[in-house]
Amino acid sequence: MKFVLSSKIFKAVVTEANLNYEGSITIDTELCEKAGLWIGEKVLVVSNTSGARLETYIIPGRPGSGVICMNGAAAHLIKKGEEIIIMGFTLSGSPITPKIVYVDENNRFIKIIE
Repeated sequence: MKFVLSSKIFKAVVTEANLNYEGSITIDTELCEKAGLWIGEKVLVVSNTSGARLETYIIPGRPGSGVICMNGAAAHLIKKGEEIIIMGFTLSGSPITPKIVYVDENNRFIKIIE
């Protein structure tokens, strides 16, 4: 069994950074659904802007809003306006093909590659 990439939201832009929250990343639930990510799921977040990497969990954002908000301590590492990649992983006994969701600069869905 290995942890393999199962979902990715590619080149999203952080719309908010909220230090006054316990922690997590808020993601537009429509984007989560398209990528196959679950509310509460652990994700790896990588900033293309700063190079920062962190693990956190997803909380629901308003559907269709394009919101991507870094909450709590994560807001120190990844800030508003940074371009990020959000990745989910699955424990599997065989290779899988990940869902890759592409978004525009406003986090609006463009396409999925599976």
